Amino acid sequence: MVVRGVILAGGTGSRFAPATQVMNKHLLPVYRTPMIYYPINTLVAMGCTDVLIVTGGEHIGAFSELLGRGVACDITYRVQTHAGGIAQALGCARGYVTDPVFPVILGDNYFQLRPVMGSRPTLYTHYRDNVSEFGVLYDRQIIEKPATDQPGNIVTGLYVYDQRVFDVIRTLKPSDRNELEITDVNNWYLRNDMDVAVINGHWADMGTPESLLDLVLWMRNRGAL
Repeated sequence: MVVRGVILAGGTGSRFAPATQVMNKHLLPVYRTPMIYYPINTLVAMGCTDVLIVTGGEHIGAFSELLGRGVACDITYRVQTHAGGIAQALGCARGYVTDPVFPVILGDNYFQLRPVMGSRPTLYTHYRDNVSEFGVLYDRQIIEKPATDQPGNIVTGLYVYDQRVFDVIRTLKPSDRNELEITDVNNWYLRNDMDVAVINGHWADMGTPESLLDLVLWMRNRGAL
């Protein structure tokens, strides 16, 4: 049975400049393993047989050279024509995913343990002592980077959506950053019909040089490299 998932690996990677002037952020090494391997492995562990990678057109060749058509799963590529936000990138998957529900993961997310995919739209969260740098779930609403150092459940870069997500994306208005925000998508689902799961084990966002280094040190200390 074919089960399809989506990896969003676009963006400019500006926080990693100048390295990302010549390389997509999601191809950067996590010690000696390219970052993109981790979200692929997560989707495969969740049961995906086919994975779509959405990225900028200038990077398709590098992804294809590294991954080809896939080994653990079949890999397809689609181009995000401009960096218009995570939700805009997800819109590129319309027509590729035909299952009633399907997983979507950001290309810079690491999960130590296998998330479980159910049969309903799901938001995956992770408990953190300090939530000020993340989107945080409060009473069925996500607040981005709240002005607090209190603990709470932050929103990871893993979601399960149904086919309605593409219609939701069409209704979005660009944010102050002139992007279509995935938080707006998730808040729509939370108001309507979405489960919330808490991820156990270690989770990391590899989206900054500091967080990437922290993950490598954590993995080294546990012999996980």
